[in-house]
Amino acid sequence: MDLPPLAGKIAALSLGAVPLSYALNHVSTISHPLGVALMSALILGLLFLAIYSLSRGEIYYDPLYAVFAVFAFTSMVDLLIALQEDGYLMGFMEFYTKEGEPYLRTSHGIFICYWDGTVHYLLYLAMAGAIRRRMRYRNLGLYWLGSFVMSILVFLPGNILGKYSSEIRPAFFLTIPYLVVPCVAGLSVFNQSRVPTCCNPNVVQEEQKRSLLQRPADLALVIYLILAGFFTLFRGLVVLDCPTDACFVYIYQYEPYLRDPVAYPKVQMLVYMFYVLPFYGLAAYALIFPGCSWLPDLALVFAGAIGQAQFSHMGASMHLRTPFTYRVPEDAWTCFFICNLLYALGPHLLACRCLLWPSFFLHLPPSHPALHKKQH
Repeated sequence: MDLPPLAGKIAALSLGAVPLSYALNHVSTISHPLGVALMSALILGLLFLAIYSLSRGEIYYDPLYAVFAVFAFTSMVDLLIALQEDGYLMGFMEFYTKEGEPYLRTSHGIFICYWDGTVHYLLYLAMAGAIRRRMRYRNLGLYWLGSFVMSILVFLPGNILGKYSSEIRPAFFLTIPYLVVPCVAGLSVFNQSRVPTCCNPNVVQEEQKRSLLQRPADLALVIYLILAGFFTLFRGLVVLDCPTDACFVYIYQYEPYLRDPVAYPKVQMLVYMFYVLPFYGLAAYALIFPGCSWLPDLALVFAGAIGQAQFSHMGASMHLRTPFTYRVPEDAWTCFFICNLLYALGPHLLACRCLLWPSFFLHLPPSHPALHKKQH
Protein backbone atom coordinates (compact mmCIF):
# COMPACT_ATOMS: atom_id res chain seq x y z
CA MET A 1 0.00 0.00 0.00
CA ASP A 2 1.52 3.30 -1.11
CA LEU A 3 1.17 6.05 1.45
CA PRO A 4 -0.09 9.33 -0.03
CA PRO A 5 1.76 12.58 0.69
CA LEU A 6 0.49 14.76 3.50
CA ALA A 7 -1.67 17.80 2.75
CA GLY A 8 0.49 20.85 3.46
CA LYS A 9 -2.35 23.35 3.11
CA ILE A 10 -4.48 21.61 5.73
CA ALA A 11 -1.48 21.19 8.03
CA ALA A 12 -0.82 24.93 7.88
CA LEU A 13 -4.49 25.71 8.49
CA SER A 14 -4.70 23.33 11.44
CA LEU A 15 -1.70 25.00 13.10
CA GLY A 16 -3.87 28.10 13.34
CA ALA A 17 -5.50 26.35 16.30
CA VAL A 18 -2.45 27.18 18.41
CA PRO A 19 -2.66 31.01 18.41
CA LEU A 20 -6.47 30.93 18.24
CA SER A 21 -6.84 28.77 21.34
CA TYR A 22 -4.33 30.90 23.21
CA ALA A 23 -6.24 34.08 22.34
CA LEU A 24 -9.65 32.60 23.23
CA ASN A 25 -8.31 31.36 26.55
CA HIS A 26 -7.76 34.98 27.59
CA VAL A 27 -11.16 36.29 26.51
CA SER A 28 -13.32 36.50 29.65
CA THR A 29 -16.58 36.84 27.69
CA ILE A 30 -16.60 33.14 26.83
CA SER A 31 -16.18 31.86 30.37
CA HIS A 32 -19.83 30.75 30.42
CA PRO A 33 -20.66 27.21 29.18
CA LEU A 34 -23.19 28.44 26.63
CA GLY A 35 -20.72 31.05 25.39
CA VAL A 36 -18.08 28.37 24.93
CA ALA A 37 -20.49 26.22 22.91
CA LEU A 38 -21.60 29.09 20.68
CA MET A 39 -18.07 30.30 20.12
CA SER A 40 -16.90 26.78 19.24
CA ALA A 41 -19.74 26.36 16.75
CA LEU A 42 -18.97 29.75 15.20
CA ILE A 43 -15.29 28.90 14.79
CA LEU A 44 -16.05 25.57 13.15
CA GLY A 45 -18.51 27.26 10.79
CA LEU A 46 -16.00 29.91 9.78
CA LEU A 47 -13.34 27.26 9.38
CA PHE A 48 -15.55 25.29 7.01
CA LEU A 49 -16.21 28.41 4.92
CA ALA A 50 -12.49 29.12 4.74
CA ILE A 51 -11.75 25.57 3.61
CA TYR A 52 -14.52 25.69 1.04
CA SER A 53 -13.24 28.93 -0.46
CA LEU A 54 -9.64 27.69 -0.60
CA SER A 55 -10.24 24.12 -1.83
CA ARG A 56 -13.38 24.00 -3.95
CA GLY A 57 -11.84 21.66 -6.50
CA GLU A 58 -10.91 19.06 -3.90
CA ILE A 59 -14.31 19.32 -2.18
CA TYR A 60 -16.17 18.88 -5.48
CA TYR A 61 -14.02 15.82 -6.19
CA ASP A 62 -14.57 14.33 -2.72
CA PRO A 63 -16.64 16.14 -0.04
CA LEU A 64 -14.75 14.25 2.66
CA TYR A 65 -11.83 16.61 1.99
CA ALA A 66 -13.68 19.30 3.95
CA VAL A 67 -14.44 16.83 6.75
CA PHE A 68 -10.80 15.82 7.06
CA ALA A 69 -9.70 19.46 7.01
CA VAL A 70 -12.05 20.44 9.84
CA PHE A 71 -11.17 17.35 11.86
CA ALA A 72 -7.46 18.05 11.41
CA PHE A 73 -8.06 21.40 13.08
CA THR A 74 -9.98 19.82 15.97
CA SER A 75 -7.25 17.18 16.29
CA MET A 76 -4.71 19.93 16.86
CA VAL A 77 -7.02 21.39 19.50
CA ASP A 78 -7.23 17.98 21.18
CA LEU A 79 -3.44 17.72 21.23
CA LEU A 80 -3.24 21.11 22.93
CA ILE A 81 -5.78 19.94 25.51
CA ALA A 82 -3.81 16.79 26.28
CA LEU A 83 -0.49 18.63 26.54
CA GLN A 84 -2.01 21.24 28.81
CA GLU A 85 -3.69 18.72 31.10
CA ASP A 86 -0.36 16.92 31.50
CA GLY A 87 1.40 20.19 32.34
CA TYR A 88 3.47 20.59 29.17
CA LEU A 89 1.61 23.76 28.08
CA MET A 90 -0.09 26.60 29.91
CA GLY A 91 -2.82 29.06 28.95
CA PHE A 92 -4.29 27.42 25.86
CA MET A 93 -7.49 25.37 26.31
CA GLU A 94 -8.19 25.76 30.01
CA PHE A 95 -11.41 27.67 29.33
CA TYR A 96 -12.76 24.81 27.22
CA THR A 97 -11.98 21.97 29.63
CA LYS A 98 -13.49 23.94 32.52
CA GLU A 99 -16.63 25.32 30.88
CA GLY A 100 -17.05 23.21 27.76
CA GLU A 101 -16.18 19.56 28.26
CA PRO A 102 -14.74 18.94 31.76
CA TYR A 103 -14.65 15.16 31.18
CA LEU A 104 -11.72 15.74 28.82
CA ARG A 105 -9.66 16.27 31.97
CA THR A 106 -10.07 12.61 32.95
CA SER A 107 -7.26 10.18 32.20
CA HIS A 108 -9.36 8.57 29.45
CA GLY A 109 -10.19 11.97 27.96
CA ILE A 110 -6.52 12.94 27.93
CA PHE A 111 -5.45 9.82 26.08
CA ILE A 112 -8.17 10.00 23.44
CA CYS A 113 -6.97 13.57 22.88
CA TYR A 114 -3.42 12.30 22.45
CA TRP A 115 -4.59 9.68 19.95
CA ASP A 116 -6.73 12.18 18.07
CA GLY A 117 -3.94 14.75 18.01
CA THR A 118 -1.35 12.33 16.64
CA VAL A 119 -2.70 9.25 14.85
CA HIS A 120 -5.96 10.76 13.62
CA TYR A 121 -4.18 13.99 12.69
CA LEU A 122 -1.68 12.18 10.46
CA LEU A 123 -4.49 10.11 8.92
CA TYR A 124 -6.44 13.28 8.09
CA LEU A 125 -3.41 14.85 6.42
CA ALA A 126 -2.66 11.65 4.50
CA MET A 127 -6.24 11.18 3.30
CA ALA A 128 -6.59 14.85 2.35
CA GLY A 129 -3.29 14.61 0.48
CA ALA A 130 -4.59 11.57 -1.36
CA ILE A 131 -7.75 13.43 -2.40
CA ARG A 132 -5.71 16.40 -3.58
CA ARG A 133 -3.63 14.13 -5.81
CA ARG A 134 -6.60 11.95 -6.86
CA MET A 135 -5.15 8.87 -5.15
CA ARG A 136 -6.88 6.01 -3.36
CA TYR A 137 -7.08 6.15 0.41
CA ARG A 138 -9.49 3.30 1.08
CA ASN A 139 -7.23 1.37 3.45
CA LEU A 140 -6.34 4.46 5.45
CA GLY A 141 -10.01 5.42 5.54
CA LEU A 142 -11.08 2.03 6.89
CA TYR A 143 -8.46 2.16 9.66
CA TRP A 144 -9.53 5.70 10.58
CA LEU A 145 -13.21 4.73 10.50
CA GLY A 146 -12.70 1.93 13.00
CA SER A 147 -10.61 4.11 15.29
CA PHE A 148 -13.04 7.02 15.12
CA VAL A 149 -16.16 4.93 15.74
CA MET A 150 -14.57 3.12 18.67
CA SER A 151 -13.63 6.38 20.39
CA ILE A 152 -17.20 7.66 19.99
CA LEU A 153 -18.81 4.39 21.12
CA VAL A 154 -16.90 4.54 24.41
CA PHE A 155 -16.50 8.26 25.09
CA LEU A 156 -20.07 9.49 24.60
CA PRO A 157 -21.85 6.75 26.63
CA GLY A 158 -19.13 7.05 29.27
CA ASN A 159 -19.85 10.76 29.62
CA ILE A 160 -23.55 10.09 30.10
CA LEU A 161 -23.30 7.05 32.38
CA GLY A 162 -20.25 7.89 34.48
CA LYS A 163 -19.66 10.27 37.35
CA TYR A 164 -19.36 13.20 34.93
CA SER A 165 -22.98 12.85 33.79
CA SER A 166 -23.87 15.90 35.89
CA GLU A 167 -21.10 17.90 34.18
CA ILE A 168 -22.58 17.77 30.67
CA ARG A 169 -22.57 21.27 29.20
CA PRO A 170 -23.99 22.74 25.95
CA ALA A 171 -20.66 22.04 24.21
CA PHE A 172 -21.49 18.33 24.52
CA PHE A 173 -24.05 18.72 21.73
CA LEU A 174 -21.28 19.74 19.35
CA THR A 175 -20.46 16.03 19.28
CA ILE A 176 -23.70 15.27 17.42
CA PRO A 177 -21.97 15.69 14.04
CA TYR A 178 -19.50 13.05 15.22
CA LEU A 179 -22.41 10.59 15.18
CA VAL A 180 -23.37 11.48 11.62
CA VAL A 181 -19.91 11.72 10.06
CA PRO A 182 -18.95 8.03 10.53
CA CYS A 183 -22.11 6.93 8.72
CA VAL A 184 -21.54 9.21 5.74
CA ALA A 185 -17.77 8.71 5.66
CA GLY A 186 -18.13 4.96 6.10
CA LEU A 187 -20.41 4.65 3.07
CA SER A 188 -18.06 6.81 1.02
CA VAL A 189 -14.95 4.86 2.00
CA PHE A 190 -16.53 1.43 1.49
CA ASN A 191 -17.84 2.49 -1.93
CA GLN A 192 -14.35 3.35 -3.13
CA SER A 193 -12.78 0.81 -5.45
CA ARG A 194 -10.33 -1.58 -3.87
CA VAL A 195 -6.66 -1.56 -4.73
CA PRO A 196 -6.33 -4.11 -7.58
CA THR A 197 -4.49 -7.30 -6.68
CA CYS A 198 -2.03 -8.97 -9.06
CA CYS A 199 -2.63 -12.54 -7.94
CA ASN A 200 -2.54 -15.22 -10.60
CA PRO A 201 -5.78 -17.27 -10.52
CA ASN A 202 -3.81 -20.51 -10.49
CA VAL A 203 -1.80 -19.24 -7.52
CA VAL A 204 -5.04 -18.30 -5.77
CA GLN A 205 -6.43 -21.76 -6.37
CA GLU A 206 -3.31 -23.47 -5.06
CA GLU A 207 -3.25 -21.25 -1.98
CA GLN A 208 -6.88 -21.99 -1.20
CA LYS A 209 -6.26 -25.75 -1.47
CA ARG A 210 -3.86 -25.65 1.47
CA SER A 211 -5.28 -26.69 4.80
CA LEU A 212 -4.85 -24.64 7.96
CA LEU A 213 -2.06 -26.93 9.17
CA GLN A 214 -0.14 -26.14 5.98
CA ARG A 215 -0.38 -22.40 6.76
CA PRO A 216 1.45 -21.95 10.08
CA ALA A 217 1.01 -18.15 10.15
CA ASP A 218 -2.75 -18.51 9.76
CA LEU A 219 -2.79 -21.27 12.38
CA ALA A 220 -1.02 -18.95 14.82
CA LEU A 221 -3.54 -16.21 14.07
CA VAL A 222 -6.48 -18.57 14.65
CA ILE A 223 -5.00 -19.63 18.00
CA TYR A 224 -4.50 -15.97 18.88
CA LEU A 225 -8.11 -15.12 17.94
CA ILE A 226 -9.44 -17.93 20.12
CA LEU A 227 -7.36 -16.85 23.12
CA ALA A 228 -8.21 -13.16 22.55
CA GLY A 229 -11.87 -14.11 22.34
CA PHE A 230 -11.73 -15.82 25.74
CA PHE A 231 -9.89 -12.82 27.20
CA THR A 232 -12.54 -10.49 25.76
CA LEU A 233 -15.37 -12.55 27.22
CA PHE A 234 -13.60 -12.78 30.57
CA ARG A 235 -13.12 -9.02 30.92
CA GLY A 236 -16.71 -8.45 29.85
CA LEU A 237 -17.87 -10.73 32.65
CA VAL A 238 -15.56 -8.94 35.07
CA VAL A 239 -17.21 -5.55 34.51
CA LEU A 240 -20.63 -7.23 34.76
CA ASP A 241 -19.73 -8.17 38.35
CA CYS A 242 -19.30 -11.88 37.77
CA PRO A 243 -19.07 -13.44 41.27
CA THR A 244 -16.36 -16.02 40.47
CA ASP A 245 -13.03 -15.92 42.31
CA ALA A 246 -11.07 -15.43 39.08
CA CYS A 247 -13.01 -12.28 38.22
CA PHE A 248 -12.64 -10.95 41.76
CA VAL A 249 -8.88 -11.50 41.78
CA TYR A 250 -8.43 -9.98 38.32
CA ILE A 251 -10.37 -6.77 38.97
CA TYR A 252 -8.62 -6.09 42.29
CA GLN A 253 -5.09 -7.30 41.58
CA TYR A 254 -4.55 -6.79 37.84
CA GLU A 255 -6.94 -4.21 36.39
CA PRO A 256 -8.62 -2.22 39.18
CA TYR A 257 -9.20 0.54 36.63
CA LEU A 258 -12.20 -1.49 35.48
CA ARG A 259 -13.90 -0.40 38.74
CA ASP A 260 -13.32 3.32 38.12
CA PRO A 261 -16.68 5.18 38.41
CA VAL A 262 -15.91 7.26 35.28
CA ALA A 263 -17.53 4.31 33.41
CA TYR A 264 -15.20 4.47 30.39
CA PRO A 265 -13.45 1.15 31.15
CA LYS A 266 -16.76 -0.61 31.77
CA VAL A 267 -18.21 0.65 28.50
CA GLN A 268 -14.98 -0.29 26.72
CA MET A 269 -15.09 -3.90 27.91
CA LEU A 270 -18.77 -4.20 26.96
CA VAL A 271 -18.06 -2.83 23.48
CA TYR A 272 -15.30 -5.40 23.18
CA MET A 273 -17.62 -8.20 24.23
CA PHE A 274 -20.56 -7.28 21.98
CA TYR A 275 -18.66 -6.13 18.88
CA VAL A 276 -15.05 -7.36 18.92
CA LEU A 277 -15.80 -10.86 20.18
CA PRO A 278 -18.09 -11.70 17.21
CA PHE A 279 -15.44 -10.31 14.86
CA TYR A 280 -12.84 -12.67 16.32
CA GLY A 281 -15.15 -15.57 15.57
CA LEU A 282 -15.75 -14.41 12.00
CA ALA A 283 -12.05 -13.78 11.44
CA ALA A 284 -11.15 -17.30 12.64
CA TYR A 285 -13.74 -18.71 10.25
CA ALA A 286 -12.30 -16.69 7.34
CA LEU A 287 -8.79 -17.96 8.08
CA ILE A 288 -9.98 -21.55 7.94
CA PHE A 289 -12.33 -21.43 4.94
CA PRO A 290 -11.14 -19.71 1.71
CA GLY A 291 -12.85 -17.03 -0.32
CA CYS A 292 -14.02 -14.74 2.51
CA SER A 293 -13.31 -11.53 0.63
CA TRP A 294 -14.87 -9.40 3.36
CA LEU A 295 -12.15 -10.10 5.92
CA PRO A 296 -9.46 -7.61 4.69
CA ASP A 297 -11.85 -4.67 5.07
CA LEU A 298 -13.14 -5.77 8.47
CA ALA A 299 -9.61 -6.48 9.66
CA LEU A 300 -8.56 -2.91 8.90
CA VAL A 301 -11.62 -1.45 10.63
CA PHE A 302 -11.13 -3.51 13.78
CA ALA A 303 -7.36 -2.93 13.81
CA GLY A 304 -8.04 0.80 13.99
CA ALA A 305 -10.75 0.32 16.60
CA ILE A 306 -8.72 -1.89 18.90
CA GLY A 307 -5.57 0.19 18.46
CA GLN A 308 -7.36 3.32 19.63
CA ALA A 309 -9.16 1.53 22.44
CA GLN A 310 -6.08 -0.18 23.83
CA PHE A 311 -4.00 3.00 23.69
CA SER A 312 -6.62 4.89 25.69
CA HIS A 313 -7.29 2.03 28.10
CA MET A 314 -3.65 1.26 28.86
CA GLY A 315 -2.71 4.91 29.23
CA ALA A 316 -5.66 5.72 31.47
CA SER A 317 -4.95 2.69 33.66
CA MET A 318 -1.54 4.15 34.56
CA HIS A 319 -2.15 7.91 34.43
CA LEU A 320 -1.87 10.08 37.51
CA ARG A 321 -5.39 11.47 36.94
CA THR A 322 -6.72 8.01 37.72
CA PRO A 323 -7.16 7.63 41.51
CA PHE A 324 -4.40 5.54 43.05
CA THR A 325 -6.78 2.76 44.11
CA TYR A 326 -7.83 2.22 40.48
CA ARG A 327 -4.35 2.25 38.91
CA VAL A 328 -2.58 -0.96 37.93
CA PRO A 329 -0.53 -2.23 40.91
CA GLU A 330 3.22 -2.17 40.35
CA ASP A 331 3.60 -5.92 40.79
CA ALA A 332 1.03 -6.47 37.99
CA TRP A 333 2.61 -4.13 35.42
CA THR A 334 4.35 -6.88 33.46
CA CYS A 335 1.26 -9.06 33.13
CA PHE A 336 -0.93 -6.05 32.35
CA PHE A 337 1.34 -4.72 29.60
CA ILE A 338 1.99 -8.06 27.97
CA CYS A 339 -1.69 -9.02 27.82
CA ASN A 340 -2.89 -5.63 26.60
CA LEU A 341 -0.06 -5.11 24.10
CA LEU A 342 -0.73 -8.52 22.57
CA TYR A 343 -4.43 -7.67 22.47
CA ALA A 344 -3.62 -4.52 20.51
CA LEU A 345 -0.97 -6.09 18.27
CA GLY A 346 -2.90 -9.14 17.07
CA PRO A 347 -5.55 -7.33 14.97
CA HIS A 348 -2.79 -5.30 13.28
CA LEU A 349 -0.92 -8.50 12.36
CA LEU A 350 -4.18 -9.90 10.98
CA ALA A 351 -4.73 -6.76 8.89
CA CYS A 352 -1.15 -6.93 7.57
CA ARG A 353 -1.62 -10.58 6.65
CA CYS A 354 -4.79 -9.77 4.72
CA LEU A 355 -3.21 -6.84 2.86
CA LEU A 356 0.16 -8.41 2.01
CA TRP A 357 -1.03 -11.91 1.08
CA PRO A 358 -4.69 -11.59 0.00
CA SER A 359 -4.88 -14.61 -2.33
CA PHE A 360 -6.54 -16.90 0.25
CA PHE A 361 -9.42 -14.44 0.65
CA LEU A 362 -10.07 -13.76 -3.03
CA HIS A 363 -13.26 -15.08 -4.53
CA LEU A 364 -12.88 -16.59 -7.98
CA PRO A 365 -15.93 -16.26 -10.25
CA PRO A 366 -17.68 -19.58 -11.05
CA SER A 367 -16.85 -19.21 -14.75
CA HIS A 368 -13.10 -18.87 -14.20
CA PRO A 369 -10.95 -21.40 -16.19
CA ALA A 370 -9.11 -22.44 -13.02
CA LEU A 371 -12.34 -23.77 -11.55
CA HIS A 372 -13.25 -25.66 -14.77
CA LYS A 373 -9.79 -27.22 -14.76
CA LYS A 374 -10.33 -28.31 -11.16
CA GLN A 375 -13.68 -29.90 -12.04
CA HIS A 376 -12.21 -31.88 -14.98
